[in-house]
Amino acid sequence: MPADDRRYRPLYARLLGLRIVNPGGVLCFLFFEGAVAFAVLLALAELVSWWAVAVLPLAVAVMVKLNDEVAGRVVHSAALVPEQERDRFRQELEPVVGRAPVRYPLPGTVVTGTPPPGEQAGPPLRSRRHHG
Repeated sequence: MPADDRRYRPLYARLLGLRIVNPGGVLCFLFFEGAVAFAVLLALAELVSWWAVAVLPLAVAVMVKLNDEVAGRVVHSAALVPEQERDRFRQELEPVVGRAPVRYPLPGTVVTGTPPPGEQAGPPLRSRRHHG
């Protein structure tokens, strides 16, 4: 990321040194101030002690940083995959367009020309979607 772009990142992201994850201002607000507010509400409701006001935002920050580190390792390991493997992977993920036999009609579909049970089907079945 260029230095000019880093300078305009939210303080929360800069303090954590995030490299891959790039939360915006609203998300950084929710991560820090939202965690503090949630911890205060829990403490006021006496569900946790007051130390949670400091620990909960810290725990959220650790999770965000951990997520950034894991994402960095995934991106780094994906860059190590040879181009030949990437091409093969892309070919395996290409959608296949064609005809497939339909054994059971979809709910709400009226099928015409169905053979009686035990007989073989003739030409392809024609169906129309029933809207009703």
